[in-house]
Amino acid sequence: MKITYHGHSIVKIETNGKTILIDPFITGNPLTDLSVETESPDYILLTHGHNDHVGDTVELAKKKDALVVAMVELADYLSWQGVKTHGMNIGGSFEFPFGKVKFTQAFHSTGLVTGEQNIIYLGMPAGLLLEIEGKTIYHAGDTALFSDMKLLGERHSIDIAFLPIGDNFTMGPEDAAYAAKLLNAKTVVPIHYNTFPVIKQDPHKFVTLLEQGNGKVLEVGEAIEL
Repeated sequence: MKITYHGHSIVKIETNGKTILIDPFITGNPLTDLSVETESPDYILLTHGHNDHVGDTVELAKKKDALVVAMVELADYLSWQGVKTHGMNIGGSFEFPFGKVKFTQAFHSTGLVTGEQNIIYLGMPAGLLLEIEGKTIYHAGDTALFSDMKLLGERHSIDIAFLPIGDNFTMGPEDAAYAAKLLNAKTVVPIHYNTFPVIKQDPHKFVTLLEQGNGKVLEVGEAIEL
């Protein structure tokens, strides 16, 4: 299984001939190396309904009828745009052909800006726990630090965790480092930083804060094999 980081919160997973994109914010993302024209995922997983996470979901999904997996309110909204969806909710899990998806809590907000002075509320934000090829991947989405991360670490042997470090909208580096300790993941990768001036951070400095020495900075386009 190949896992690649593509800037902001975009993670691509390639497994058994299928491609999964998480939070495909491509258009307007100054850091990503992806283009909507060349990407054609089989599945799209969304953590929440902010524009910088929903991104280009509709256009990408319509390319080859990709299945979009999201919180139920967000899934319903996207289905009205002509996209095939599977709605879920926090604590729920489902076995897809590529593996198991479980939605976890995240402390954040959600809402899609669809025009001037128009925001559509789209349910709760979430994190993702994925079990694929016998490995466990945690994508925290956008979240603050919360103590139940310890439960996630105790109940799941997490092989790789993607944690936001940008501060202002999510955890900053110090809180994310504490989150990494609670989760006890084998590898921790920082995400959601440097896309905008307000979330400017040094990911390499974040890695030095990890007591376990398990941090890994993935440059845009860099992959890790699990």
